[in-house]
Amino acid sequence: MRSRLRRFVLVGLVATALDIGVLLAIANRIGDGLEWAANIIALATASVFAYFGNRLFTFRADREARWVRQPALFFATATFAAALDTVVLYVGLGVTDRLLLAKIPAVAAGAVLRWGVYRWILFGRVRRELALRVDRPPSPGHFRLSVVVPAFNEADRIADSIQALRGALVSEVGDDELQILIVDDGSTDDTASAARNAGADVLIQPENRGKGAAVRAGVIAAEGRTVVFTDADLAYPPAHVLDIMREVESGWDVVVGSRRHEDTTTLVKARWFRELGGRFVNRLTHLVLLGHFRDTQCGIKGFRGDIGKVIFERCRIDGFAFDVEVFLIAEQDRLSLTEIPVSVENRQGSTVRLLQDTVHLFIDLVRLRRAAGWGWYAPNPTQRDVLEQRTERPTRDRRQGGDRRAHTDGSKEPSPAPAPGS
Repeated sequence: MRSRLRRFVLVGLVATALDIGVLLAIANRIGDGLEWAANIIALATASVFAYFGNRLFTFRADREARWVRQPALFFATATFAAALDTVVLYVGLGVTDRLLLAKIPAVAAGAVLRWGVYRWILFGRVRRELALRVDRPPSPGHFRLSVVVPAFNEADRIADSIQALRGALVSEVGDDELQILIVDDGSTDDTASAARNAGADVLIQPENRGKGAAVRAGVIAAEGRTVVFTDADLAYPPAHVLDIMREVESGWDVVVGSRRHEDTTTLVKARWFRELGGRFVNRLTHLVLLGHFRDTQCGIKGFRGDIGKVIFERCRIDGFAFDVEVFLIAEQDRLSLTEIPVSVENRQGSTVRLLQDTVHLFIDLVRLRRAAGWGWYAPNPTQRDVLEQRTERPTRDRRQGGDRRAHTDGSKEPSPAPAPGS
């Protein structure tokens, strides 16, 4: 990440120097009154340099290179930024007769506009890609559904949670087609024994490493064609596990619960400081993710069994930022993803813990951005084979709306696919 950042800064500095240098050179030749023309020429020179500099030098092997590989979008944005730059320069020259002083705020205004449009364009593009389902062969697995539950010192209630899950799921899934996998994350009580006595499969982590590590181990070990993970306290009703399973079976690679979905029901509201902290955390994720998801930290998510393994085999984060890591890999792999509304009963925690988790999350986000910049999430050949088990990308049916899924025989079948968060 550091080398990429250095390249980006270098290209930006050279482009800015070109902008200012060409402006001053031309303005000195043509005289007063035509600074706007000199500014346009300078901006055009800097934009061309920035485009090719970033394309060939900065964003090598980076998913954000989609931006610089769209020249029409790049130069349209540059045009609007140039217009704003010129207007600010014109206003500045009404305040000072020093061209350089007037140019500085103009450069800043143009940079802010370019950054905002850059993120907005990528946001729309990434969300459209995630909203496209593709037909894949059935996922392998011994069970129709695996439910992974990370647990740490949950001996007092894990049996009740297992019974609640089984009671809600068996009628639709079937007892022989359901796997409940409890991941004991280094508990110091009898969580593992209680879970085993309640009829669940148990995977024991020798030490407490964090929720991310427990979920990762569970998803990789799960044997279901669909895999869903949820919290041991069942803050999300077990019926949502079925909702997610149905969506996965309808063709989605990844299905995530969202507490900020417009149809979400909050049974017990969070305290104001937790609500504020949650919104702040979600804003922080925009530093890493392009899709601007409304709720990355919801504790219930589901996957095709094979896709879940491909994702979690590359995950590195042991703490709460593992959710963001999942979204990051889904974006990178261009997997199909949808959000569903959930009912949630918020569990109250201490303010200190909330602050600690937020700090740890921020540190992990920095690690994620660095890892993504270095290309550490690239799939290996075996994982790539799983990801490529698809037909050509689906095409939008403009006559009917929505999108159509492509089949191996070349036929097209209309398939409603709401965009994430719709």
